Amino acid sequence: MGILHVAHRVGGPAPVFEDREDAGRTLSEFISGEVAASTAVLGLPRGGIAVGAAVADSLDAPLVPLVVRKLPIPISPEMGFGAVAIDGKRSLNDSVVTAFGISREEADRITADVMEEVRRRAREYVGTDAPPEVEGRDVLIVDDGLATGFTVLVAAKMVRNRGPRSMTLAVPCSPAGTLHAMEDRFDGIHCLYSQKSPSFAVASYYRDFHDMSDEEVKRYLDGRFSRSMGGAASGPAAAEG
Repeated sequence: MGILHVAHRVGGPAPVFEDREDAGRTLSEFISGEVAASTAVLGLPRGGIAVGAAVADSLDAPLVPLVVRKLPIPISPEMGFGAVAIDGKRSLNDSVVTAFGISREEADRITADVMEEVRRRAREYVGTDAPPEVEGRDVLIVDDGLATGFTVLVAAKMVRNRGPRSMTLAVPCSPAGTLHAMEDRFDGIHCLYSQKSPSFAVASYYRDFHDMSDEEVKRYLDGRFSRSMGGAASGPAAAEG
């Protein structure tokens, strides 16, 4: 079970971050000295890339997109019934699938549609839809916050199967219950704000929580992705030749 590090335990949400960059800088200060200098930062696009950029800069580490997407519930697309990663592996929230009456055929169709977007994003960001090579590396997975945590769990499963030396999670905010559910998946977890009350939304911790574009993601990756990953591709420009 990983060690859980929490800076603040709060009863309810408050807009404590100006934007994702501000959250990333604060998170960098919190984990300073706790993460190996050779760590690779794996950010979940889109929002986790903006947070991860500040963390990667503080470690002088590469920032690598870890493309994972939720599987949207047809009648309520803002909610998810699971998630799928760039390696094609998915995880379903069985209780949500049952509650919304999602059939196996419908789940498979939605998964196929989402995988097309996952692969498109990966190729757009780094020129390949291959999963990141992390064997033998210390890796830090970063997102802009957790809710149910399904996207991070799917990401963690994929990364763990690829043989990292260690795998740590860092997020600005999360429900307390979600953090505890993550403990046996990571070697360590760092969270700035752990919320006790069940009424939780990642956006409520940010004054600016706009939907990021692909162009924004690529700007954050520019120069940061080209830092050494021990043989990984050197970024969109290199991938495009």
